[in-house]
Amino acid sequence: MFDLTGKVALVTGGSRGIGRAASLALGKRGAHVVINYVSNEGAAREVAELIQAGGGKAELVQFDVGNSDVAEKAIAEVAKRLGRLDILVCSAGISIDGLLLRLKDEDFDRILSINVKGAVACARAATKVMMRARTGRVIFLSSVVGEMGNAGQTAYSASKAALLGVTKSMARELASRSITVNAITPGFIDTDMTGALTEEQKASINSAIPLGRTGKPEEIAAAVVYLASDEAAYVTGQALRVNGGMYM
Repeated sequence: MFDLTGKVALVTGGSRGIGRAASLALGKRGAHVVINYVSNEGAAREVAELIQAGGGKAELVQFDVGNSDVAEKAIAEVAKRLGRLDILVCSAGISIDGLLLRLKDEDFDRILSINVKGAVACARAATKVMMRARTGRVIFLSSVVGEMGNAGQTAYSASKAALLGVTKSMARELASRSITVNAITPGFIDTDMTGALTEEQKASINSAIPLGRTGKPEEIAAAVVYLASDEAAYVTGQALRVNGGMYM
């Protein structure tokens, strides 16, 4: 089950956090993984080397998803060079937290540019290739706060909620070409985004999670592998909640 041998997968933000775990998991299942990064080539190269050490195939591609033109051109070049693009995982994202009254327009614009506009641009480029092949998988990384909200994260929550609307609309548009589009809404996951929290904050968060702990990137990566697989061919337009019961 979940064999991705021969598939080409591109993971944005694939050098860290959930994107890193997703890249490793896809590579382990046989996919040729294209790892996108913006500036940390060393981290991205480490991920590629880990995949290759396990007998898999991986390579790097550098671009900022916040620059739509550059991102679309880079994805088109990857697909042309490799001859296909079967899986797109939109994991790249940023969070600039703060109360609404202190939210700056430039910060809001930056969040939307990367988390929403960038993801849509990548999906637009990837699905041009998938439509010709009449098959494909698009997976967006949304968030539990896109469904339930969170004080101090109005802009981030808005961006992640927007991805859910994007997911449903794209799923309807592309279903006739056997392209599935889904989102994953992780809860609080142990990544560099949550690493800055104090122990008191972490304890408060854990108390609100029925399973009593934060999640692991590998647990999100497992959901990515499922949605990317042939076994999930009849799943589209869905938000898969991997949040420890934080939001039901």
